Amino acid sequence: MEVLQLCRSALISLADMVLAPTVVGLFKWRQFEPEMILLAVGWYLRFSLSYRDVEELLAERGLLVDHVTVWRWVQRYALETQHRLRPRLRPTNASWRVDETYIRVKGKWVYLYRAVDSSGATIDFLLSAKRDAAAAERFLAKALGGENHPAPRVINIDEHAGYPPAIERLKAEDALEENCRHRPVQYLNNVLEQDHRAIKRRVRASQHFRTFWGAWRTIAGYEAIHMIRKGQACWSAAGAKVGLLHRFILDLFAATS
Repeated sequence: MEVLQLCRSALISLADMVLAPTVVGLFKWRQFEPEMILLAVGWYLRFSLSYRDVEELLAERGLLVDHVTVWRWVQRYALETQHRLRPRLRPTNASWRVDETYIRVKGKWVYLYRAVDSSGATIDFLLSAKRDAAAAERFLAKALGGENHPAPRVINIDEHAGYPPAIERLKAEDALEENCRHRPVQYLNNVLEQDHRAIKRRVRASQHFRTFWGAWRTIAGYEAIHMIRKGQACWSAAGAKVGLLHRFILDLFAATS
C-alpha cells in the first residue's frame, strides 16, 4: 500500500527539476525520460522489490517497461548515483566499527565488508570474493582514502583474523596513523550488525545476483540510498519519504559533475 501511494505521488512537480546539459549524455538513446528512469531506479534501491515488482508499478502509471530494462537501468545508474553522492556526504566521526556479511552471487558466498562510525553513519563498503587479510587490507585502504571522514582514532573489529595484520601493514605504509587503536569488542559492533539488515533485506528481495560485478553495482546503489535515508548527505533528512528522496536523486544528476 505504501509503495502504491508513493507511486501515485512521486512525480509531483518533476517539470521543476531540470537535468544539467552535461548530464543528459548519460541518458542518451534511452527510450524514457531521465526523471522516469531515476524514479524506477530509486524505487528498486529503496524498497524490497524485485525487478518485476518495479515493472508492475510502472505499468500502474501506464508505462510499459520490461523488467530486464529496469535491470539495465539499475546497472547503469546505481553506481553513478553513489559516485555523485560521495562529495555531498557529511563527515563521519573517528570511531569506526568494521565487519563483514555474506552475499550469495551465482550460488556462491562472497563477502561484503562494511564500516560505520559509532553513530551508525556509513563510512565505506567493499565486495570481495575472499575473506582474508588481503581483502581486509584492501577494504581498510579504500575506507581511509575517503574524503568525508577523518582518520580513525580507533577501529573496532570482529574476530576476523585478517584485520590485525592488515592494520599493521597499513601503519607500516603510513596509510594509517600509528596511534590508531584496534579493539575486538564484539558488542560495540551491534550498531553495524543492525545496519547490515537494511542491505540484506534488499539483497533477499533481489533473489540474489548472477554476476559479481552486477552485485557490486547494485549494492553500491543500495548503500547510496541507505546513506541518504540516514541523513548523511547535505540537504537530506533522515528517514526521507520517497517523494523527497526522488527529488534528492534528481538533484544529484542536476549537479554538474
